Amino acid sequence: MILCCGEALIDMLPVELPDGSTAYRPHPGGAIFNTAIALGRLGQSCALLTGLSSDLFGEMLEAALKASAVDTSFAVRTTRPTTLAFVRLTGGHASYSFFDENSATRMLRPADLPALPDRVSALYLGGISLAAEPGADSFAALLEGEGARRAVMIDPNIRPAFIADADRYRARLFAMLGRADIVKTSDEDLDWIDPSQRPLEAKVADLLAAGPSVVIITRGSAGATGHLRDGTAVEVPAARVKVVDTVGAGDTFNAGVLARLAEMGALSKDRLASLDAATLRAALEHGARVAAVTVSRAGANPPWAHELSDDAPSA
Repeated sequence: MILCCGEALIDMLPVELPDGSTAYRPHPGGAIFNTAIALGRLGQSCALLTGLSSDLFGEMLEAALKASAVDTSFAVRTTRPTTLAFVRLTGGHASYSFFDENSATRMLRPADLPALPDRVSALYLGGISLAAEPGADSFAALLEGEGARRAVMIDPNIRPAFIADADRYRARLFAMLGRADIVKTSDEDLDWIDPSQRPLEAKVADLLAAGPSVVIITRGSAGATGHLRDGTAVEVPAARVKVVDTVGAGDTFNAGVLARLAEMGALSKDRLASLDAATLRAALEHGARVAAVTVSRAGANPPWAHELSDDAPSA
């Protein structure tokens, strides 16, 4: 089982009314939630560890998870409110305004987190859950206590406006990245994490030296590159599709990568440490294909496995 650890929230998506004004429609979302949904739809055994509110938005989130075959038994139940993210779309690209104070996931404490059974074989972390305290410290503690014997993937998915103390955030994040087996980040996020003027390749080398076996850099429409410790670099182009919006694109890319690695028996610490270029390429290509379907339709709406037919978008 792949356990996704982090936020489940409500994206408030803009809808233009007949009089030209804007209303907002609630839609289940959040980086970690989106990846869990995509994994469930791709047929992977998957669960979500999050703070799940008893409010009406929490009910929406749980219904969506169950509809996509995601296990909710690890969720921490609470009466605290669900995080809301108001979305602004500009040319199909999304920016966010978060309402997160005192929320269900943000206020998680280490004592709230469940013990993980042996059937949890991999952990996926990232998103705003790694920025908002005290929950961020709780997820860091979870990784420290449970990550040593499980495959770990992290995607920081940086939201600079959400980070109150950049130095504190970077320190916690660097420690977590050192415990990961796979780090995926966009080129823009890596430049935020490491604001030095050094070339991207030098920053990637530093990440690999810190501990991960694989570093994946995405560059939007320019595709993705996977880097291994031995210096191997594998480039995969983005699929050519008509983009409706990019909401959830990176999250579903991550799910595609994890799903293909799991299917190939490569989602373990030992296998990732000796990953070959062909297996990495297969995982990246699958991630690109899954993400292509998501960006071809509105909102974070990942494909089901049966939609990835020969007629579906491909890289």
